[in-house]
Amino acid sequence: MKAKGEEIRRRFPRIVMNLIMTIIFWVISIFIPPTLRSLIIPGINTEASFLVWILTVVLMGIFLIRALADALILGDVLTDLLVRRLGIKEERSPKRAAREFAYIIITVLVVTAVSPLLGSIQDVGYYLSTAIIYIGLGLTIIFIYDIGRIIYKIIEEKADSFADLLAQRAQKNKSSG
Repeated sequence: MKAKGEEIRRRFPRIVMNLIMTIIFWVISIFIPPTLRSLIIPGINTEASFLVWILTVVLMGIFLIRALADALILGDVLTDLLVRRLGIKEERSPKRAAREFAYIIITVLVVTAVSPLLGSIQDVGYYLSTAIIYIGLGLTIIFIYDIGRIIYKIIEEKADSFADLLAQRAQKNKSSG
């Protein structure tokens, strides 16, 4: 229990700091690039505003990914604590199904957030936006499929144990009768 408390104390401040950095770079990506529209970088003939915007979005993405990674680990720790408090026997399969459900939600949120940004890129934005939507859809289908397999396996195990119990009772009634 002490290790889980240490994990929470270590991860939570990192999540908060990474989210703050994500917000800072998001604000920078909104306000700084418009001030650089007239600057053209020689050699690559690209507006400085576009390069600054790409840099801030990449940095924002890095901090967001770090926050999500810590949040997933913290989510596992909190799930373990909740399961233990509820007195539920820990099984790996339902925990994995719950984690994959969280991945589905994260995938939908990321695709929803990134798709308009990619769509605003000139010439290739539509294709990038469409690609990210299909990638998100594919990941979601894979996660749903795996969740279905996990649920099927759990139901099958419960049905087998129930069938064994019924067979034992039938055998007991047959031998006593």
